Amino acid sequence: MEQNYKLTVAYDGTRFYGWERQPGRDTVQGKLESVLSALTGKPADVIGAGRTDAGVHARAMTASVVLDTDKTPDEIRDYLNRYLPDAIAVREVKPCAQRFHARYNALGKTYRYTCFDGPVKPVFDRRYVTMLDYTPDVERMRRAAAYLVGEHDFASFCGNPYMKKSTVRTVDSIGIERRKDRVIFTFHGSGFLQNMVRILVGTLLEVGRGCWEPEHVLEILAARDRKQAGPTAPPEGLCLMKVDY
Repeated sequence: MEQNYKLTVAYDGTRFYGWERQPGRDTVQGKLESVLSALTGKPADVIGAGRTDAGVHARAMTASVVLDTDKTPDEIRDYLNRYLPDAIAVREVKPCAQRFHARYNALGKTYRYTCFDGPVKPVFDRRYVTMLDYTPDVERMRRAAAYLVGEHDFASFCGNPYMKKSTVRTVDSIGIERRKDRVIFTFHGSGFLQNMVRILVGTLLEVGRGCWEPEHVLEILAARDRKQAGPTAPPEGLCLMKVDY
């Protein structure tokens, strides 16, 4: 009998071409579908709460999938973890309502972006931080971030130049804090455009290094032009922390 399941998945995105399945390329969705198809003997369609880019990590991506199996949720979890690559772990498998949809039912997401600006390179977590060769001014970046909170047209912060749908999004909060030799950005919003968090970080870092005044982000928002914003920050510093339902 078919049952819809909710999966909580963690992954190190370093060697993957992102979440979304692509022919001939290693992706997180592709690996999950391959193992689940082997489990049930039928094609599996795994739906993720979002589509993280190549090189981006997740501590708690939510996914949903309909399976026809007599295995218990824990047995499904254990089977997945036995056959998935070491860089992917399924933390939890739970039965859920047939109508539950990991993407459409998501109410919000929390992303964390970590930068490192210390004098000695971080050997053991170098794959999860973006290395800076300058020390950004956290207070300047907080002032700039305040202008970006709320509902805005974030077209200037969208990496897809062919975006046909609305680029209006709501960012509930942007936290920026220093923890010793790291600067950590935390974003929460109802949803984010392609590359949006990384472009926001790249823009805030330009303010933090003194290239722009904090108020300049208002002009960037108003321009609705990707060329006016800062660079897209590298993927390795970004991690999806949580999806709200």
